[in-house]
Amino acid sequence: MIFAFIGILLGVALGFLIPITYPPGFSLYISVAILAALDSVFGAFRASLEEKFDIEIFVSGFFGNTILAVVLAYIGDKLGVPLYYAAIFAFGGRLFQNLAVIRRIAIHRLRVARGVSKTARSQRK
Repeated sequence: MIFAFIGILLGVALGFLIPITYPPGFSLYISVAILAALDSVFGAFRASLEEKFDIEIFVSGFFGNTILAVVLAYIGDKLGVPLYYAAIFAFGGRLFQNLAVIRRIAIHRLRVARGVSKTARSQRK
């Protein structure tokens, strides 16, 4: 887990230090790709908390979802149809669902660590 945090910090630092720019026309593709990548990362974090994480599933999902989202956005752009909305709804919905499950797991573990159960809290009221 420490390697993940080191990688994130290193990536953020490099992102600020190396001035990489892209044409404004690519912003749609990049935003959809970032959304798909974030969905995969949150899904991996959720799977890790549920002790179901598999690196092969994560890597294939990360690249597969990202490529699929960009291809959908590109095809939709060429056809004049906003197909990127499909990626936004699918990945955005899953992202919030994964975040909700992560939050529930974290709260449950915090309650277990403190020795407070849900029924004990309701009896104090």
